Amino acid sequence: MKKSILIVAVLSVFVFTSCKENAADKVNEENVAAAADRDAKAGEFPVMTFEETEFDFGTIDQGTPKEHVFKFTNTGNAPLVIVDAKSSCGCTVPEYTKEPVAPGDKGELLVKFNGSGKNQVSKTVTITANTAAGKETIKIKAFVNAPEGAAATGQNGILKTQ
Repeated sequence: MKKSILIVAVLSVFVFTSCKENAADKVNEENVAAAADRDAKAGEFPVMTFEETEFDFGTIDQGTPKEHVFKFTNTGNAPLVIVDAKSSCGCTVPEYTKEPVAPGDKGELLVKFNGSGKNQVSKTVTITANTAAGKETIKIKAFVNAPEGAAATGQNGILKTQ
């Protein structure tokens, strides 16, 4: 009885091990080459290099709309794709290049400011792109003059007398 159990066990091991196919034979060489190429390029990122990262409109009158074009170059090794651009408030509207920017090519980001606020105003535009950091920032600033004869109010909204 022990011999028959031993023979069945040996035959079972033999059957199960002899039916296995060699997994290496199923690997397609083209897929291996494509994966190696993809992995080699995985570390390549575009780099957004701006001519300037901050622009000062100077002194402007309240309610005067202003615009500025920020120019940049993709100095990286991969196409640059801008996913989104948002400002720190609704008074600033960014418009950006929608098409991918190839390495070495230039792109533009138009920033429109409606001239709201008063005194020194500073706004930030955050750009979401496929760069290594994932986010880039640019800034605009201006000194906004309140219109003549406008009532001056304090921080709590109470009218101040001159």
